[in-house]
Amino acid sequence: MKYYKHSIFILIFILIASATGFAQKDYARTADDAFEDQQYIVAIERYKKAYTKVKSNKAEKNRVSYRLAECYRLTNNTRRAENQYKRLVKANYDKKEPLILLYYADALKSNKKYDEALIQYNAYSEAVPDDQRGPDGAESAVLSKEWEENPTKYEIENVKKLNSREADFSPAYGSNNYNSLIFTSTREGATGKATDGWTDQNFSDLFSARLDRKEEWSTPVLLDTKEDGINTESNEGTPVLNAKFNSIYFTRCPNEDKKICGCQIYKSKRIGRSWGDPEIIMLGRDTTAAIGHPALSENELIIYFASDRPGGFGGKDIWVALRDTKEEEFGRPQNIGPVVNTAGDEMFPYLRSDTVLYFASNGHIGMGGLDILVTIIDEEGKWAKPENLKYPINSNNDDFAIIFHPEKEEGYFSSNRKGGKGKEDIYYFIIPPVEFSLTGIVKDDRTLQYVPGAWVQLVGSDGISVSTKTNSKGIYNFGKSQVLPNTNYDIIVSKDDYFTTKGSETTVGLERSKNFERDFMLQPIPEEPILLPEILYDLAKWNLKPQYEDSLQGLIKTLDANETITIELASHTDARDTEERNDILSQKRAQSVIDYLILRGIDPDRLVAKGYGERTPRKLKKEITRDGFTFSKGTNLTEEYIASLSTEAEKEAAHQLNRRTEFSVLNKDFVPKPKNLEITSEVEILVNPEENTVKYTEDPKTGVIQAKCLINGYYMQFTYDKAVPAQISLRSALILLNKGAISKSDFKGDVTKVLAEGSIANNAVFTIKDLRIASKTINDIDITVNHKLKQPLILGNAVLSKFGDYRINDQQKEIIFRFKE
Repeated sequence: MKYYKHSIFILIFILIASATGFAQKDYARTADDAFEDQQYIVAIERYKKAYTKVKSNKAEKNRVSYRLAECYRLTNNTRRAENQYKRLVKANYDKKEPLILLYYADALKSNKKYDEALIQYNAYSEAVPDDQRGPDGAESAVLSKEWEENPTKYEIENVKKLNSREADFSPAYGSNNYNSLIFTSTREGATGKATDGWTDQNFSDLFSARLDRKEEWSTPVLLDTKEDGINTESNEGTPVLNAKFNSIYFTRCPNEDKKICGCQIYKSKRIGRSWGDPEIIMLGRDTTAAIGHPALSENELIIYFASDRPGGFGGKDIWVALRDTKEEEFGRPQNIGPVVNTAGDEMFPYLRSDTVLYFASNGHIGMGGLDILVTIIDEEGKWAKPENLKYPINSNNDDFAIIFHPEKEEGYFSSNRKGGKGKEDIYYFIIPPVEFSLTGIVKDDRTLQYVPGAWVQLVGSDGISVSTKTNSKGIYNFGKSQVLPNTNYDIIVSKDDYFTTKGSETTVGLERSKNFERDFMLQPIPEEPILLPEILYDLAKWNLKPQYEDSLQGLIKTLDANETITIELASHTDARDTEERNDILSQKRAQSVIDYLILRGIDPDRLVAKGYGERTPRKLKKEITRDGFTFSKGTNLTEEYIASLSTEAEKEAAHQLNRRTEFSVLNKDFVPKPKNLEITSEVEILVNPEENTVKYTEDPKTGVIQAKCLINGYYMQFTYDKAVPAQISLRSALILLNKGAISKSDFKGDVTKVLAEGSIANNAVFTIKDLRIASKTINDIDITVNHKLKQPLILGNAVLSKFGDYRINDQQKEIIFRFKE
């Protein structure tokens, strides 16, 4: 930002003399005069003319070039500053003026050339090892790149209707409904006709604008137009209003010809719709010191401000002054200390909730220029280490003068970053609410046409389920009120005559809004059998090999998603044995697949095994190539056809195609049985928690006692057998594993062996983290997987005694516990 070098306090420097009328030989001298008077815009033109007049004097040429680079740096023209410093480095002028390397690096960083900037910072550190600015600059180059690649949650927007082609900055809320802003501007229409010789702009004034009901900003107007009011021919800016919005504090820098004056803070009270005469706020007796940028506590008894008064740590520091009542003057200012203030400039304080201080600094490690930081004061008056607000609030240029809405995580700040409308602009920022939505298209997998009227159910891990139907284009939508943060979702898509399909999405851990897009293909339920992926058996054997269990995963997924269908599992052989033996073999092979499906949790009442032997030759629905031989679509692989083939190899390929396993849907109205294991509320298993009892059932034939327990949040029926150690069936263990109630980390031993082949090894041991019976939970119970166990779970005295003493009440059918404390 152009103002901050001599303080964004808006110090006034009147153009002492025009560039015209000076002899050409005086360009360098008059440029130096302008430079010393901090009239850098004037100095630039004079140095450029002086540079063209310098011929053989290399030293003078380099000196002028260095001064020109400094003018560009001090007016924030980073592109030209970079080029000028680069020229000086090539001329080895950095050997005389090592600061060139530092400023060159700063310019590169401001222009987002982070890797090149890092090289120059390191070069400066080698040249001047005692200057901490070298290592700090190198760190800032690395951090700037990282912060840009990983921005914070803030979103920013240039408020174009407030900004002009000139400088617009330092906004303050102007009313208690927070729909108006008062800000600083050098736009056309400001009071006075003179031009600031340092900035080459109008002198600044305070302007105001208001949001209407349509959230549109009005055209900014002067806050006060009366003579000797708030706005004068001097520079006014950086306003702040008190909590009641009936008093305004602002900075004024007097404009006196050929004289550098200090800046002071003024106060004006609101009188109806106008403002009273400003009164100076005395914060020191030095009229040449720069004092400005007020920030107030809610009770107006504490004021923070920026100043270059003596006793600071560097350029501009943040100071604080207190008073006992609003009618008194503030006491002697105190510097808030080196945790906040540095050897650089700290300015634009903003107080939030009286304990959180935001400020702008070029002394702390940041992205370049002024960065906005935040710190907190504790009960003992100590400031915490300031934290950078990072990108996108901060940029490689000057970012400053932030304000917050008191009830929202939104507000405004100022910046002269690239891409703005004027020299300095006002930006709006917000952390938008994290919102999610889900949309998608459902199509027919066979025809690729839209499927209208399909039910789409969204089932959340929070227990909330919502449904919708697809429209004529197959589109479904779930909005932000239905897709919630930190929730896992199952998406279930179904329609009559189609297989139900499922998907999943999660918002767990997401910190930014997202629109999920999930399309589905529904497979029509065919009338003819569906061929499964190839399953090969040893000759005359029917045992399902582990390597072919993966071929059934798609079928398992289909059955899990379609709980109301029953299927026939059909197995076919080739014709190279007797019909009777092939019938027996195919029946056993079909049953082996059924047995595996039951093992994986499919209800056996939904499954029918049927061996067709060689009696149903395969008719090809499409052209198939097997072992180099091609069989045409429509070919019927009968025994006669195979016998007609010319080679034994071709006949063997045809026999292989006949050996197959298929499934077909028998009906779609199966009623699923209650499951032994499902997610439930704990209330369901606590019959009488006050008496620490749990009801049980008893098998009338065997007398076996069965009750319910809760395993890692899932309930399961257990059989009580006093003398038997804790055991679980393979089926129950697989369900726990597939439901996520247990994981590989819970198993003991080599899990690659224990969990091999898509199953769980017999006698494998895993740990139940939480086992609950009645109202008591115990932890870390080891249990053994038993492949031969028919009951879901057996618990004996070894486990139940860990809960405490217990007894069996035969009359009430209860297990009564006296839990251990």
